[in-house]
Amino acid sequence: MNAAEKPLPASIRPIRAADLEEFRACLDRVARERVHIAFTAAPKVQQAQFFLGNMLKRALPFVVAECPIDGIVGWCDIYVETEDELRPGYSHVGRLGMGLDVKFRGLGLGSAMLRVALDLARSTRIERVELQVYASNEPAIALYRKFGFETEGVRRRARKLDGRYDDVVMMARLRPPQMQD
Repeated sequence: MNAAEKPLPASIRPIRAADLEEFRACLDRVARERVHIAFTAAPKVQQAQFFLGNMLKRALPFVVAECPIDGIVGWCDIYVETEDELRPGYSHVGRLGMGLDVKFRGLGLGSAMLRVALDLARSTRIERVELQVYASNEPAIALYRKFGFETEGVRRRARKLDGRYDDVVMMARLRPPQMQD
């Protein structure tokens, strides 16, 4: 039996405002690994609350993986700059962010979250989803490629943390404006 045939250890659902504390705790656990995401700790409560509120108010794709025992163990969001931040001509671009607790990796949850987030993006004006991933995170790169993301460039030695360099791989997935994928 492969991972696709096994039942998922968590359900995938849209995030809710009441999830703030659990989402932030999950983000903190992933960030403190100091390996897979740019954060090394969760943002302050007010910053996380502003981000979550903005995502919910604008109905942008944002899902979580919720385990009955462990609570929220992962997230996947696609952020689009607001009109205040927006440079003309970029309202069709979303930036993907995701993370998953270490003990839930390799079980199909990343694929499930990404699939749901991309499905939700179909009902928006998002035509391009872009992301940045560390070159050392080969499982994540393989996941993104599986979903049609292509490498657009590499920023060499872009991150230096704990005395180690890592390249940043820039990837994107395009959806023609008149077609549904």
